[in-house]
Amino acid sequence: MVDDELFMRLALKLARKGLGYTSPNPMVGAVIVKGGRIIAQGYHRGFGLAHAEIDALKHAQEDVYPERSRRIKGATLYVTLEPCRHYGKTPPCTDAIIKAKIARVVIGMLDPDPRMRGESVKLLHQKGIKTTVGVLESDCLALNEKYIKHRTSGIPYVTVKFAQTLDGRIAAADGSTTRISSPPSLKLAHQLRAAHDAILVGVSTVIKDNPQLTTRLVKGRNPLRVILDSTLRIPLSAKMLQNQDKAKTLIAATPRADKNKLAALKKMGIEVLTVPADKEGRIDLKKLLKALGERDITSLLVEGGAEVITSFLRLKLIDKLVVIIAPKILGKGTDSVGDLNITDLTKAYKLTFDKVYRSGEDIVVEGKRGEE
Repeated sequence: MVDDELFMRLALKLARKGLGYTSPNPMVGAVIVKGGRIIAQGYHRGFGLAHAEIDALKHAQEDVYPERSRRIKGATLYVTLEPCRHYGKTPPCTDAIIKAKIARVVIGMLDPDPRMRGESVKLLHQKGIKTTVGVLESDCLALNEKYIKHRTSGIPYVTVKFAQTLDGRIAAADGSTTRISSPPSLKLAHQLRAAHDAILVGVSTVIKDNPQLTTRLVKGRNPLRVILDSTLRIPLSAKMLQNQDKAKTLIAATPRADKNKLAALKKMGIEVLTVPADKEGRIDLKKLLKALGERDITSLLVEGGAEVITSFLRLKLIDKLVVIIAPKILGKGTDSVGDLNITDLTKAYKLTFDKVYRSGEDIVVEGKRGEE
């Protein structure tokens, strides 16, 4: 129905307001309608706070709008994701919907959480509440692709981001990496950080560039900073080891890490996660992703360097690629992507372009991993 899509689009718009705040929960928006008129609307504002349905019901029943409370009985609730039926940080939304005497619930998509998937719909049917599932489903799926990946696989949604020159260099021949992209693109990078639970770099990047990896240029929470450091080479003076009250840091190391350095880091309050090594003695990235997923890290932004980016691509661990292309040519320099052990063009890493747009003087290409 046209009206169903109209109100679901509004619910999706509301849901996006929770970007960067709701994880490990999904982003969800809700709209309550009766007689073709919107009674109330709400969204999930942050993890541990009221879910979208409860937020909307609360606004419909506030004392300042007494007429809304009377009119809510028999209304239609539009919600981008199947309402929860289990106790978590908050009570089940289905109980509140039933209690409010909502007559119909229009759902964008079913919840992929194994505890849920269709259970709320069954309960609503049992209580005589009409339900419609799948309105603008593809939009609802795209909205929560990170949540879906984590709930269905147990590992984070992985985005690889890097800035390069037009000829594919991320650093000059002398190793310098500063100011490849424009200021608007730097702000875009910080927006990406705020939209992910964690951000990852290799220790070589820390030693060379000494980055902060925070969201200081935009409004939003700082992601968990993850450093790949097999033997704990990180300097104790590194910026990423400071200000842990503002941005936490987790160092992933192998069992052969320096024990004295390990003790020094722990004394500083830095958590070191021991991860098995791969055949080359480096951190096993698949096992690291599994460990991060178990910590409810639903999304991971990989920022470099080139060796780390190449490793994630070679192991086919990425879900999305964001490449910022600056209008510059270097000639000699560090390639953005190294050897992927591909010698046949038909075996090339396949991507599906999702978006191409301008950012200041740069071009940004967003691609998703294609079918094998």
